[in-house]
Amino acid sequence: MEKKVEDAGNVGSSLPADSFVRQDSALSLSAGSLVRQGSALSLLTLFSRILGLLREMTKASFLGTSALSDAFSVAFLLPNLFRRLFAEGSISVAFIPTFKEYLLGNDREKTREFLSCIFTFLTFFVTLMVVIGILISPLLISLLKMKEFDETVLLSRIMFPFLGFMSLAALFQGVLNSLHIFTPSGLAPILLNIVTILCTYALSPFTQNPARAMATGVLLGGFLSAAIQFPFVIKRGQSFVFTGLKRAINNPGTRKVLMLISPTIVGMAAYQLNDLVSTVLAGRAGEGIVSSLQYSLRLQELILGVFAVSIGTVLLPNLAEYAKTSQWDVFNKRLVSAMNIIALITIPITVFSLFEGQSLIRLLFQNRSFDETSVSLTLSAFTFHMPGLFFIALNRILAPAFYAQSDTKSPTLAGIISFAANICLAAILAGPLRGAGIALALSLASAVNTVLLLAFLKKNPNVAIGHAFGSAIVYIVKLLIISGLAIVPVYFLSPLLKAFFAGNGRYISYGVPLIINSFVYILLGVAMLAVAKDRHILALVAMLKRRDRNGDRA
Repeated sequence: MEKKVEDAGNVGSSLPADSFVRQDSALSLSAGSLVRQGSALSLLTLFSRILGLLREMTKASFLGTSALSDAFSVAFLLPNLFRRLFAEGSISVAFIPTFKEYLLGNDREKTREFLSCIFTFLTFFVTLMVVIGILISPLLISLLKMKEFDETVLLSRIMFPFLGFMSLAALFQGVLNSLHIFTPSGLAPILLNIVTILCTYALSPFTQNPARAMATGVLLGGFLSAAIQFPFVIKRGQSFVFTGLKRAINNPGTRKVLMLISPTIVGMAAYQLNDLVSTVLAGRAGEGIVSSLQYSLRLQELILGVFAVSIGTVLLPNLAEYAKTSQWDVFNKRLVSAMNIIALITIPITVFSLFEGQSLIRLLFQNRSFDETSVSLTLSAFTFHMPGLFFIALNRILAPAFYAQSDTKSPTLAGIISFAANICLAAILAGPLRGAGIALALSLASAVNTVLLLAFLKKNPNVAIGHAFGSAIVYIVKLLIISGLAIVPVYFLSPLLKAFFAGNGRYISYGVPLIINSFVYILLGVAMLAVAKDRHILALVAMLKRRDRNGDRA
């Protein structure tokens, strides 16, 4: 006997009657369990992003939006670009689904052989890339027309080995995340930020300029990001050794990873070229534009990293398991829940950030070299970056739905099209709007990418979120209305608070009003969501109640 299952997140699917009860119970808790699984990682990521913000505050204090600051930003962009291209993106889309198959196969010897081969291949490849990158740095940087050309080349060469360390860190993270272990991966970026900040302060008196001290910190932090995860990999019994390069390439698992990576490399290359072209346009728009865009993106990434990346990191291994075992009802429910949670988080934060953007920038960055011009440049970029937050975050959730099924072509195509849209829009808008135009182009291109990913998902008969689209739009409108109502008291309260606390230093003058406004906004927003009986808020409250009753158990 079979029973039909239908809800807002999935189409009807047939399940045996006895398994239906178990599946239905799992589905009803999917929103809460996703929050629960991501909560620990989110806390670590929050700490990491706060430290990342402190790192940018340190950079703002020492470098401001000067030509030297632009030089550091571009020099760090190059190894970071290749890291995202060959390490993090590839590990997520290709390694985790493949490694999951080996784990499900329960053959320890084959799993160890696969890890040894992929470790050997990755080490050889990224070492080669680091050497090439160091040699061709002058050629790459000459394309960007940097004012501080020689310094940019030197800084780039100092930081290029960062690519190698972070590639190994990404591999170790992929192993641990596949085993549903997320804490070491959350600690790695914390170390990176702490070391970078400490080196900037400690080494600046002994280097020709603070940018070189910061570059040294980035390199050391990259090494520690890999080193802190390695013992946890070994502790979980996932050992590996160097093997012959030919043997590594001929391994079936390595070949499958490379096959999955191939289309992704094209899409990731387009995405990273996106950053490069945007940087070129920003560099030609005037001094300080490159740095102001980076500061603005750092604020955006603080929110993005805490929630979207954390949920996406937890989501991918789960979706991969559901896809491999054909549990498509659970797959759909988990995906839709993640999308709704992202909307619940990003839309209210976007509304508040647009209203309090200037106070936020003054509080975090205005110091020493970061003057009124720097505030103005960063605020103009931030105003147009923030509307894209929801789409960028949603893309981080939608992409794992494809990767879990070993489909790398669809997100690749979406990435290429959105890249083309971004470049065209940035080229048009950079002239009249300068940095704000480049920020707006990124937000619009992110929306294009979201629309394309949703369209591609609808074509997959197993992934059924099509008829949930209408309810999602209603939910987004509800969140916009609630956010708009919650910001009204803040609108009237903010000038009074700023006048009362003015003249007491930036931390009190801007920080205290910002904290009070945030508290009022959150309290009103949560209250209205509770009155509206929002199921995600209720799931979160239920989870917290269970923790109160059961101690550390969720």
